[in-house]
Amino acid sequence: MLFARRDIEAAGAGAGAGQDGSPAAKKGKPESAAAAAVARPTLTRTEALAAAAVLALFVAGIFCIFLAAPRREFGQILRLPRSLADVRLLKDNLAVYASEHQANFVLGYCSIYIFMQTFMIPGTIFMSLLAGALFGVIKGGVLVVFTATAGASSCYFLSKLIGRPLVCWLWPERLRYFQSEIAKRKDKLLNYMLFLRITPTLPNTFINMASPIVDIPFHIFFAATLIGLIPASYITVKAGRALGDLRSVRELYDFKTLVVLFLIGSVVVVPTILKRKRTYE
Repeated sequence: MLFARRDIEAAGAGAGAGQDGSPAAKKGKPESAAAAAVARPTLTRTEALAAAAVLALFVAGIFCIFLAAPRREFGQILRLPRSLADVRLLKDNLAVYASEHQANFVLGYCSIYIFMQTFMIPGTIFMSLLAGALFGVIKGGVLVVFTATAGASSCYFLSKLIGRPLVCWLWPERLRYFQSEIAKRKDKLLNYMLFLRITPTLPNTFINMASPIVDIPFHIFFAATLIGLIPASYITVKAGRALGDLRSVRELYDFKTLVVLFLIGSVVVVPTILKRKRTYE
């Protein structure tokens, strides 16, 4: 009976403790919910406006394609290039259409390019070749840099909202490495991001998806993308002018081209290295 009485008293004390702790637990639930709400990624007003502009451009471009494209040539015009043969075929089929309906074609081209880059659909390099083949180095280069920057920005916004689980699942080790490198270069983050954009050190798709997750500000991401993609875009667009001589996409980035890109990227990070050297001295 003594043991039974002790058990009953202990159980009563435990129940009392649970009742005493229940208000704290109830109080803790709203706090945890508030913390979760704060931790949830959101877009700033500027980012939301940019995302809305990208979406509006995509919708308008697709509408313009269907509005102006010849109905009999839908099958030849509305297709994504997957190889050099597709690019050559599209060039032949789109040459007249692109010259007669240039505004509609440019809107449609931008929409498709941005859509592909936003959702990580392979084939944007063939779209860049097509721009060079149809518009030349200057106009094609401007078009590719603009659409590539807009598509990367759209991918940045999408990843900021829903991309964290996907990036952590696809590239866990690379994400940890990227985060540690970003933490080391907070003072010269733009230089480092320019280096990554100019050189093929990390894939552009990974940079687009991982940047908001490691807290890279959008203005730095945007500036590095806009400037850093110029060398690679120039190489691809220029190759589009000589599309008939190109046998493989691998010829675009041969050893000589990679050396040039890394030299340009090295010039960008020189200020960071010099500043670090002065700090140690």
